[in-house]
Amino acid sequence: MVVLGIDPGYAIVGYGAINYNNNSFVPISFGAITTDAGTDFNRRLEIIYDDIVKVITRVKPDALSIEKLYFQTNARTAIMVAEARGVILLAAQKMGVPVFEYTPLQVKTAVTGYGKAKKPQVMEMTRRLLKLKETPKPDDTADALAIAITHTQSAGSSLRQFMMKKGIK
Repeated sequence: MVVLGIDPGYAIVGYGAINYNNNSFVPISFGAITTDAGTDFNRRLEIIYDDIVKVITRVKPDALSIEKLYFQTNARTAIMVAEARGVILLAAQKMGVPVFEYTPLQVKTAVTGYGKAKKPQVMEMTRRLLKLKETPKPDDTADALAIAITHTQSAGSSLRQFMMKKGIK
């Protein structure tokens, strides 16, 4: 099963595609989509949409896993991230890729086994699980790979239903 993990943002969108088969992870592609601060915000959203479509076309994921948006202290930033997340979800919908959402707690638990793990612990376990020599940079890329891993580790009924529908054992 190929899973594309996304860490949404409007300046940096981390992405990471992995192949999960027989309890083994193989990284396929990972990186970041970046937009410049001085660019018109609508243009930034267009860049994110276009680049996500290119990534989906290239890696052909069976599922897209994305971090659930949680409200921070800066409402303006949260709204802008939500708008970027919206174009990512639209791209997945238009490309026919099922979307699964995970909270930061779920990601930490799935990757490290501990819901209160710190960011460096999650990044190191992601590196180890994927057998990478170095932790991917920027951090958003490593986060996206962790979100993809989370989907493979999910014991939720939505994942089982998806796998049964696709005939994946």
